[in-house]
Amino acid sequence: MTQHEPVLPFSDIRIVSFAQLLQGPSGVQILADLGADVIKVERPKVGAWERSWSGAETYINGVSAFFLLFNRNQRSLTVDLKSPLGKEIIIRLIKTADVLVENYRPGVMDRLGLGYEDLKTHNPRLIYCSCSGYGSDGPYRDRPGQDLLAQSMSGLAAMTGKADDPPIPAGGSVIDQHAAVLLALSIMAALWQRQHTQQGQKVELNLLNAAMDLQVEAIGYFLNGGQVTQRSRSGLATTYHQPPYGIYKTRDGYLCLSMTPLEKLATVLQAEELRQWREEDRFPQRDAINEVIRQHLQRRTTAEWLEIFRAADIWCAEVYDYPALFADPQVQHNDVVGSFEYPGAGTIRFLKHPARYSAMQPSVRRPPPQLGEHTTEILQELGYSAQEIDDFQTKGVV
Repeated sequence: MTQHEPVLPFSDIRIVSFAQLLQGPSGVQILADLGADVIKVERPKVGAWERSWSGAETYINGVSAFFLLFNRNQRSLTVDLKSPLGKEIIIRLIKTADVLVENYRPGVMDRLGLGYEDLKTHNPRLIYCSCSGYGSDGPYRDRPGQDLLAQSMSGLAAMTGKADDPPIPAGGSVIDQHAAVLLALSIMAALWQRQHTQQGQKVELNLLNAAMDLQVEAIGYFLNGGQVTQRSRSGLATTYHQPPYGIYKTRDGYLCLSMTPLEKLATVLQAEELRQWREEDRFPQRDAINEVIRQHLQRRTTAEWLEIFRAADIWCAEVYDYPALFADPQVQHNDVVGSFEYPGAGTIRFLKHPARYSAMQPSVRRPPPQLGEHTTEILQELGYSAQEIDDFQTKGVV
C-alpha cells in the first residue's frame, strides 16, 4: 500500500470463513472488499463446493464462474478439519481472528469441536456468525435451506404474479443475496459493540428470516389488518399497491408504469372512463382500474409512451433484458463493471462493490484464490516452521 492509498475500514479485521454456496461467500466478500483479511478454509485437494458448480454451466477454461464471482480479496487455507493436527491449526488461527463465519448445517461445527462454546474459550473476543436455512434449533433445524426453498416457504412466491398464475419465484437469488448483506451488516454491528464491551458474541442468521425481512412492507400490512393476500387478476405487480403498478404491454413491447394520481393518468392517457373513480376507490377497485389502463397502453409503442410519460413527469421505465441493461447510458455512466485476471481463465468481469465512497474505493486486491494458494503463507504467519509445514503436507493435514 502506498502512502497515498486510504486505509480500508476493516483492514485490521481477520475473518476465518467456513462459508459455502452463495450467502456466506457473498457476505464475507463484502467485508473483504472493505479491507478485511478473509481466510477461506477449504478441504485439501477437493476445495469448497462452489469450485465445482456454476449456474448456466458457466466455466471459463474449466474454472467455475460462480466461484470467481464470490471469492475475491480472500486467501485460501486448506486444512483437514477431522484431523487432530488440522483442528490444532484452526484453533491457533482462531486465536488471531476477529470473526468466524460458517454456514454448514446446524451441529456440524459442534461435532468438529469448532462450535462457539468451544472456540470462545480460546478467543473471548471472537464474533462467531452462523448462517442456516431455518435456524440453529426448532422443528426445521435439519432441513436443507436454499434460496428457492426460502422464496417458496416465506410467501414471496405466492405473492408474485397474477391471481390465476401459479406462485412465481423471483428471477434471481434474491434471498441469498439479501441474507449476505444482512450477514455483513450483523458482523459490523457485533464488531462495533465489541469496541465497547471487549467481548465477542454469537450472531445467527437464517434464510427464512431473511426472506421475510425482504417482505417487511407487505408482511407489516398483513400483521396489522391489511388485505394483502389476494393477487391481482389484471397484472398488478404486488398485492398492496394501487394502480398503476406493474409491467404493461404496449403496441410493440412492454413498459413499467408506477404510482401516478388517477386524475393525472386520465388526462395523459386520454382515458375519460378513469374519471368515474375517486382516489379512495383505487385500492378496492384496483383490478377494474388497472384493466382500463392496460387497454389504453396497447394503443401506442413503448417509445411513444415513454416520451409522453416523461414529459408529464409520470413514473415509468423501460423493461430491459441484460444486453439492454448494459447498453443503457446511465448504467455505463455508473461504471459498475470491473475485471481481474485469473490464472488459466484470463480476464473475468464482475459487478463492482455497489457503494461509492469519497475517501476510499474498494478494489480487487486479490483475485479469487487458487485452492490452498495461501496455506504456507498463513501457517508461517501463525508461527509454524518450515519443517512443521512440510510435515503437515506429508501427512495430508493441509
